[in-house]
Amino acid sequence: MPNNLTEEKVGAYKIGVGHLQEHAPGMVEAYNRFTGECFAEGAVDAKTKQLIALGISLFANNEVCTLVHVNEALQEGASSEEIMETVAVAAAVGGGHAMSQGVTRVQQALSSAESTSSSH
Repeated sequence: MPNNLTEEKVGAYKIGVGHLQEHAPGMVEAYNRFTGECFAEGAVDAKTKQLIALGISLFANNEVCTLVHVNEALQEGASSEEIMETVAVAAAVGGGHAMSQGVTRVQQALSSAESTSSSH
């Protein structure tokens, strides 16, 4: 169920891809074949692939892909509940990412700063 925002954003993306295709048609065609293969029905069904793509799009803060994959997931039969649960999983992964960096890299930086300041 595209709306004006989706149509506007995705339309701008398609125009941009069209410009890229003028300069690098082989690359655009190869990318389209690659993504077509990735999203084709296989061991993982098409709906699940769209939900995975939605979660990654959210984590990557990619607005166009988020809009596209919500619509594609709906077309593949995903319910609103499944889509919103995917949002929650993406939020958990994003929070987990910040937590893992906080308890590793930040702690390492603090330890390094403390050892540097104590040696002065």
